[in-house]
Amino acid sequence: MSRYGEWIEVRFDESTHVAELVLDRPSAMNAISTEMARCLGEACADLAEDRAVRAVVLTSTHERAFCVGADLKERNSLTDAELGRQRPYTRAAYAGVLELPMPTIAALHGFALGGGFEIALSCDVIVADASAVVGLPEVSVGVLPGGGGTQLLPRRVGAARAAELIFTARRVEAAEAHALGLVDQIADAGDDRVDALALGARIAANSPVGLRAAKRALRTGWGTDLRAGLEIEDAAWRSVAFSGDRTEGVAAFNEKRKPEWPGA
Repeated sequence: MSRYGEWIEVRFDESTHVAELVLDRPSAMNAISTEMARCLGEACADLAEDRAVRAVVLTSTHERAFCVGADLKERNSLTDAELGRQRPYTRAAYAGVLELPMPTIAALHGFALGGGFEIALSCDVIVADASAVVGLPEVSVGVLPGGGGTQLLPRRVGAARAAELIFTARRVEAAEAHALGLVDQIADAGDDRVDALALGARIAANSPVGLRAAKRALRTGWGTDLRAGLEIEDAAWRSVAFSGDRTEGVAAFNEKRKPEWPGA
């Protein structure tokens, strides 16, 4: 277990190769302050370099919220100059989650609003329990989704649906969020973390080289035409086709045993 400042914790399960990235600022419903953003970015930078980690699950210790977004109390105290100086830390935090090279899963319950939902959107898969309420309400306080929301939400639900959600600033409860594709799986009440960690373990049982290459192809191919996307896929295939993981995977399949991935 590693602690990053007061409010970010990383737990690693060696048996599953899954890291749990925990938002732990319960006194503020995990509102993202400058310091919390800095520590989240630092934790993501370390996770990105850790070859033992095959999947990352983002969770929260707060009972009623995953994360309510930016710390507006802190924002209200900042001068324009101070807000400008804060921006690189918040950008690094959201980008750190988005650019993790291994598969990522967000486990949502309660409120996941603004920057909190943008953290979830930065993940590959979102698991939510029935209490989850998501949304990007930034225009209601005079700003816009600045943690990737204007770019990530259209990729999930299409441009028109994203526009409606962002322009109205409305909150969406779990059932509708699932129907709209804002979240991918609905867990039983209180089981979002359990289900997300189980999904992470299932994913992490596969080739770490294959997982990272598949994620790279998926992410890099966003927004390209089909021909360009197929070239990206081919480059990713070439990066794994001659790897130790491919050799072990084929051998394990033929020998009817569980693979022991070298991760190279």
